[in-house]
Amino acid sequence: MISLNRTFGTGRSRTAARLVAAGALGTAVLLGASGCAFISTQATTIQYAPSDGIIIDPLSGPVQIRNVLIVANEDGSAGNLLGAFVNSTDENHTVTMEFGEPGSGVSETVRVPANTVVSLGVDGEDPILLEGIEMLPGSDVPASFQSGDGETVIADVPVLDGEQDYLAPFVPESS
Repeated sequence: MISLNRTFGTGRSRTAARLVAAGALGTAVLLGASGCAFISTQATTIQYAPSDGIIIDPLSGPVQIRNVLIVANEDGSAGNLLGAFVNSTDENHTVTMEFGEPGSGVSETVRVPANTVVSLGVDGEDPILLEGIEMLPGSDVPASFQSGDGETVIADVPVLDGEQDYLAPFVPESS
């Protein structure tokens, strides 16, 4: 006569096997459900421009340049530069910019006092009128930015029209 305990094992070994199997299954489910979080970049750590303009790479110097855009007239002959220039240092700085093709574009500067924000087009700050370069709405204008001892950073600045109500006051007259 064969003992059932010998053939199928003892009650303890079956319980232990079930616990190991349940643990392995639980681990597999946990890793399968959360595995993406281990290899994916957190969306909150990605820097982006939350509005219509662009953020200029911080390598351009001590002044942070945010939400830069151009609001142009219909024929693209003139456009107003909007954006925020943030100087968090204890020194005054000047941001040097060139719009259009290098060497043949339009150069502009913005002086940003220590520990202040200069917002072109907001709080009484006039936008900078750009003329002499092609800036059709819907296109991008190549531009360079530099402040302090930072590197010159090249970026494509978006050109918008006044179709949005909040941009309509910034559309310059056609020349």
